Amino acid sequence: MAGPPKKRQKREQKQEGEMPQKKFYRQRAHANPFSDHDLTYPACPAAMNWSTHYPAFVATTATPASIPEADDRAARTEDANEYGHPTLTQPISIADIGCGYGGLLFALAPLHPSTLLLGLEIRTAVTSFVQQKTLALRTQHATTGLYQNASCIRANTMKFLPNFLPRSTLKKIFLCFPDPHFKARKHKARIVSPTLISEYAFVLKPGGKVYTITDVEDLHDWMLGHFSQHESFERVGEEEVEADECVAVMKEETEEGRKVQRNGGVKYVAVWRRVEDPAWP
Repeated sequence: MAGPPKKRQKREQKQEGEMPQKKFYRQRAHANPFSDHDLTYPACPAAMNWSTHYPAFVATTATPASIPEADDRAARTEDANEYGHPTLTQPISIADIGCGYGGLLFALAPLHPSTLLLGLEIRTAVTSFVQQKTLALRTQHATTGLYQNASCIRANTMKFLPNFLPRSTLKKIFLCFPDPHFKARKHKARIVSPTLISEYAFVLKPGGKVYTITDVEDLHDWMLGHFSQHESFERVGEEEVEADECVAVMKEETEEGRKVQRNGGVKYVAVWRRVEDPAWP
């Protein structure tokens, strides 16, 4: 006699446009970034096919209104890069590293409908949840076109961030409630380190920002110390932080942020601006 359906079966039974249920996508909170996770990643950013993630933002050779109706099909032909992948009308501008179940991603997407947002998550089931929720939201908001600008990929950003994102293209990076890795021997796995900060500087435009938030004071101090020592970043003043709508969203819309709020915890926030590189002598 067959037993009750497993989680994978229940995920697959979901109807088109139906929201995924988080209970079928639960996965342990911790993942070792140094383990072999059988990840797929491009050799370089140009080798990544983003058209399947942002189909509404695929570039075309011409607009249908500018040519006769008979040539409409030709007008919709997608431009391709050197790897044969369709190009996008604009680069990805906002990245949520370790996006979890996508709370921040889905809150920011309608606030910035013309900006491409990308969530990066290492856990398989959690990534699948965000991808399925994205599709459901797109279906439910088909008339308005909302959430076409949001997507999520499974990736280990500690190893492969420059493989996905070109230099100086991002405007914002979010590091929301990262794993604190409390034990000293685990600190090397923290998402903030001198090497990783250099990678964030590489993909950020000058003037771009890194947003950090945690409920662990020790981790907050760790991030403050490392960012303050890096020459590519300067800390954003409190007045500007308080006026930034993204900070308010970051505090309230993530799963961890809501949990901290329920438990009466403290949220430690810091924002860092990418400075211009000095001129070559």
